[in-house]
Amino acid sequence: MKILIYGMGYVGLTAAGCLTREGHSVVGVDVNEDKVREINAGLCPIAEPGLEALLSQAVRSGLLKAVQTPGEEVASADLAFVCVGTPSAADGAHNMSHIAEVSRQIALAVDPNRPKPLTVVYRSTIRPGSTEEIILPIFRSVLGESVRRAVEIVYNPEFLREASAIQDFFSPPKIVIGTHDGGPCANLDTLNASLDAPVFYTRYRESEITKFVDNTWHAVKVAYANEIGRVCLRLGIDPRKVHEIFVSDTKLNISAYYTRPGGPFGGSCLPKDVRALQHLAGDVGASATLIDSLIRSNEAHKHFVFDYCTRELKPGARVLLLGLAFKANSDDLRESPNMDLAGKLLRAGYKLSVYDPSVDPAKLVGQNLGYAYAHLPSLSQILVSKAAAEVGDYDLVIDTAGHAKQLSLKPAPRTIDVARLGLERA
Repeated sequence: MKILIYGMGYVGLTAAGCLTREGHSVVGVDVNEDKVREINAGLCPIAEPGLEALLSQAVRSGLLKAVQTPGEEVASADLAFVCVGTPSAADGAHNMSHIAEVSRQIALAVDPNRPKPLTVVYRSTIRPGSTEEIILPIFRSVLGESVRRAVEIVYNPEFLREASAIQDFFSPPKIVIGTHDGGPCANLDTLNASLDAPVFYTRYRESEITKFVDNTWHAVKVAYANEIGRVCLRLGIDPRKVHEIFVSDTKLNISAYYTRPGGPFGGSCLPKDVRALQHLAGDVGASATLIDSLIRSNEAHKHFVFDYCTRELKPGARVLLLGLAFKANSDDLRESPNMDLAGKLLRAGYKLSVYDPSVDPAKLVGQNLGYAYAHLPSLSQILVSKAAAEVGDYDLVIDTAGHAKQLSLKPAPRTIDVARLGLERA
């Protein structure tokens, strides 16, 4: 295919070198005259292992050239990649001026009566909503009713690490393709046919936020590891051995198990151990800011769950809460977020019933018993049997433990699955 790449920076240059190695013809577009001259001489303006050799070979073979303005090249192009910079301001906001200008240039250059739309692929990191609120309006303002015939707008984030960019290009962790309807893009599918990676077709906003989610998670991991390292060193513990033990657990520690959006954490272990590590870090002067924030973040999520569940519900409505213990098939009520949710519902004036097949007030003992009645004195009155739950007339069912599929609720009320709260569309 013939491909235009706007922006010959780190992402654009890597794409140019790798795409020409696959046999595609690439025209690189950049406003910097010196950079254009270097590329056309077969030189690489940035330091990236193996990239200059790819660019040099591409120029010699006639598969790569660089220009300051594409001119007539747009008419014969199959794809246009937009890889221009989106510099970050001090407050984190992106400067979208380069994106807006390149979008306008492409819209002005494209033929509204093209036999096939030009696939315009944005790879720059942009705020979620930018495609729909900035990019598409620019194309519509120029092309009018012809926009869908003239261009196909796609957001396709890159996952390149500096110093291993070529390897990452040909062996990405995933391929994310954002389109207006969440469907596939034929040109990108052809371009990526030789790549072995899971492909996710989604809408624009989900694809746009991917890089923020990924990179912030990487930052969280680094910060967490360093905080644990500080605590270990202060206590005379070998952090390398602790790390070796930690990463050996791929069942829980290195897995998708705890990274799915859903309900808050709770139970007798997680809150207690987080607070203990907070205290330990403070006691030895390790300053574990990230760890300090975990309980506050969890409390904020408890409030969010309550607000989310009751946003369309007036006080006095009948609510059935399925699951009171902190997890299914357990009767442990200690620091269960579902206990907090039940308390919030009662205080807000809702008529609450609770069904949990594992919780029997008569069998609660020790700290579990004391915690239960200290935090929910009306526990015995609001717990109902399966039979009572199934015949009740409820305005809302809140399922925290997957119990709804075990019940035949009549009539079928609106149900919110807290475990899938982050996986629902609000």
